[in-house]
Amino acid sequence: MCPRCGKPGYLRGFTGWCGGCSRPGPPKDPPRVCVNCGELRRHVGRGLCGRCWQRHPDRPFVRGETLAAGLAEPPDWLDDFVAHLAACQCPARACALITALARLLQDPHSNHPQQVLERSRRPGRSMGSLARALEAFFTERGLAIVTDQSDRLAAGRRQRRIDATPPGMRLGVSEFAGSMVNSRERARRAGTRPRADRTIETALAVVRDLACFLDSQRGKQDWALVDVSDIEAFLAVQPNNRARRLTVLGQFFRFTRSRRMVLVDPTRGVMAKRYRGFRGRTLTITEQRALFDRWSTDPGAHPHEAMFGLLAILHGASSSEVRLLRTDGVDTSDRSVRLGRRPHPVPLDPVSWSALQRCLAHRDTLRSANPHVIVTRGTKADRRPASEAYMSHLLDPCGLPPKMLRTTRLADLVNTLDPKLVAAAFGMRPEGAMIYLADHLDDGRLPDRLAEQ
Repeated sequence: MCPRCGKPGYLRGFTGWCGGCSRPGPPKDPPRVCVNCGELRRHVGRGLCGRCWQRHPDRPFVRGETLAAGLAEPPDWLDDFVAHLAACQCPARACALITALARLLQDPHSNHPQQVLERSRRPGRSMGSLARALEAFFTERGLAIVTDQSDRLAAGRRQRRIDATPPGMRLGVSEFAGSMVNSRERARRAGTRPRADRTIETALAVVRDLACFLDSQRGKQDWALVDVSDIEAFLAVQPNNRARRLTVLGQFFRFTRSRRMVLVDPTRGVMAKRYRGFRGRTLTITEQRALFDRWSTDPGAHPHEAMFGLLAILHGASSSEVRLLRTDGVDTSDRSVRLGRRPHPVPLDPVSWSALQRCLAHRDTLRSANPHVIVTRGTKADRRPASEAYMSHLLDPCGLPPKMLRTTRLADLVNTLDPKLVAAAFGMRPEGAMIYLADHLDDGRLPDRLAEQ
């Protein structure tokens, strides 16, 4: 043990200390006045103190030049990637990513963009900040193809639903998941409409819930023991989701019957028995006015919340339409935006346009190159849209689900205008708009009541 630093090491005879203590480094330079903050501090470089140098915008470029000088054959894309990191990351974060990239470029493997991207990925649910930055940079310039990270995450979500199934019924659920994935691949090759990951995960969740219900409530651990009474009891737990759950269970038991896991389909003959019309809750005029005042006059409302709320309550915008709204879809000449699959641009009123400008100003403060209007801390460094979870909780300060605003606007338009015109304006099917058509007459819309008002 070194008597000076207290660490184990080889003691030198002429000092009695370890090597690090026997050969002390050069003395530090005296403090200087920083050219940026004007305080007397230790000098780091370029006349700046350590705190100012950490935030200097040239720091990533200096780190990139040092990396290029240490490589025998620097890749052609290195300088552009350093500039890309400096534009979308803070200097400290950009330097940390360049340091991580240096370990990949200095190993004996190939420095081809696709190979570097694959080696930069971390195992687990997140492939890492460096891999995301490299993927956005390479795919934008056509140097590499997109990774299969989304497919890996979807496979993990499917596997977690399968693992949550009781052991005696897990094999059927696993084979059903594999069948849906295979049919999706066939649909992609045939050019038809394949199932989305969310559709497959929802179906597996319904089958998992049925298996857990049979195991805990009915004492059955085999699919061959399921009968109609079990299906009816399971559907009665959530009567509002009866039709959707019955559709999934019909697909599952037809599959298991084709594989000889069950002899009889217990869902055959079970009816949905649901009302086809709209039964959702809408907002009253008073509630709509209160929300309009909050999003148009309250400076405490977040710009994302105000824009989302006004576009939903005035223009019937859905969560996905606002989430996927890009800056190139905003036309400043006629103050309109492109929303989803709507055939025509949507002209905005002055209040909605002001909320959109607030949201764009908030986006400029993040100094992000993300093309979407709504940019979060998790997406400002790449080109992904905001997550669905972020959008679902965006209106939590108001205590309202986002879908209620859109349904309120659609129900009002469909009952006052032609439903087919509303469907054509919103890019919907006529059947989808007809659901919001009421089957009764509002007393407030009668001619005598309108005359009294």
